[in-house]
Amino acid sequence: MDWQTWLGFFLACWIIAVSPGSGAVLSMSHGLSYGVRKTSATIFGLQLGLLLILLIAGAGVGSLLLASEWAFNIVKVVGACYLIYLGFSQWRAAGSPLDAQESMPAVSARKRMLSGFLTNATNPKGIIFMVAVLPQFMSASRPLWSQLLILAATMLAVDTVVMHGYAASASVLRGLMRSSRARRNQNRLFGGLLMAVGTGLFFVQRSSQAAP
Repeated sequence: MDWQTWLGFFLACWIIAVSPGSGAVLSMSHGLSYGVRKTSATIFGLQLGLLLILLIAGAGVGSLLLASEWAFNIVKVVGACYLIYLGFSQWRAAGSPLDAQESMPAVSARKRMLSGFLTNATNPKGIIFMVAVLPQFMSASRPLWSQLLILAATMLAVDTVVMHGYAASASVLRGLMRSSRARRNQNRLFGGLLMAVGTGLFFVQRSSQAAP
């Protein structure tokens, strides 16, 4: 992969990562609830999910998903339902004061990582986007997996930085979210956003070029 191609993909990665989506909402929600350090587990899970999507798209399986209405709809419904479940759970969460919450056992790192992984891995928009973007930066005359390795490492590095930025930005507001009312409003805001993103996934359609 030449330098110009990599630089173009590097810039595209920043645009993709900064664009608000379910991963950004989850990072901000966990950053506000747990702080940046604990949200790193969530972000690690997001990267595992993103890596899976990159491998699926790079290996051509993503194209098969787009070509199969049945497979595509399964991924879409599972992803949408999971985000709605996360959002509804957070919406209903009690708005206990932050001081009290900090004395309670937090959600385990494994669960935070799993929520991050499932959020990205079941996102059909991510598969569609990567299937459309990756071929623009890959050459048929060079080894597929070496190119995919470089692209995946670049994408994951950029997304990790951006998601930590989202988490840090939200964490700054923790001092303003110490009351029960503020915590309840926070849970409803991010819960509502996650449910809205999940609902939006139901309206994602396959590319007309991929449809049989």
